[in-house]
Amino acid sequence: MSDRDRKSNFRRGGPKPFEKGRKFGRPPGRRERESGSDGPVILYGWHTVAAALANPDRQIRKLYLTENAAKRLADENIDTKVAPDIVRPSEIDQRLGPDAVHQGLLAEADPLPSPDIDTLAQEGIVLVLDQITDPHNVGAILRSAAAFAVKAIVTTARHSPEATGVLAKSASGALELVPMVTVQNLARALNELNDLGFMTVGLDSEGTEDLGKVALQQPLALVLGAEGKGLRQLTRETCSVVARLDMPGEIKSLNVSNAAVLALYIGASRLGLMS
Repeated sequence: MSDRDRKSNFRRGGPKPFEKGRKFGRPPGRRERESGSDGPVILYGWHTVAAALANPDRQIRKLYLTENAAKRLADENIDTKVAPDIVRPSEIDQRLGPDAVHQGLLAEADPLPSPDIDTLAQEGIVLVLDQITDPHNVGAILRSAAAFAVKAIVTTARHSPEATGVLAKSASGALELVPMVTVQNLARALNELNDLGFMTVGLDSEGTEDLGKVALQQPLALVLGAEGKGLRQLTRETCSVVARLDMPGEIKSLNVSNAAVLALYIGASRLGLMS
């Protein structure tokens, strides 16, 4: 197919612009990471798309590139997996909106599979997210999780952002590196982690203990609450410990993505995972 044909096909036959809140889905009969979707996962931006192309478990359906992006992929010997459509930057803008920093790359892909809790390695750290809804925050948490070699992130099927679009861009490629476990009931999932030998530590500004002084042990599950309301009551009751992050300044609470990276640093340091 010529570049002209690809451009024409992009304009005539491609998907409609990705409206905010639009639902995407998954093929029946398969448990997938982005469990709330009923269509392709939307990935854009250099790090996000390049990581997806490097992930053998990520199936790319369609790939739209500007000429400069296609040249950069070729220069860095990154396999595109599928024949890309070469388009103008403005055509990707029309699909994502003017505020999306796509850097000339847009991919439509199949969701990644979601592992079951009982398949998680009983070592290291996992993160549990209690209805954190901001995709920027979840993406930032994913990026920190990849930096600290977190084994998985457990999140709820409802009241959580889909692993697509803004979340994937904010994660900057970490979506391909950290397995995401999607569960229907968080308290039940925490009980399962407890039964598997995980130490479940909820993080709350009014926690009874300082996280830096808790005798942490592997496997460790750090539980983070939603923006504003924090951990739900049942979540708090299901954790084996509820701890706070003690800080010397006047402000005693942090944005959840900042709290996550601080908790991960404390946890990894105390467990000897930093070396």
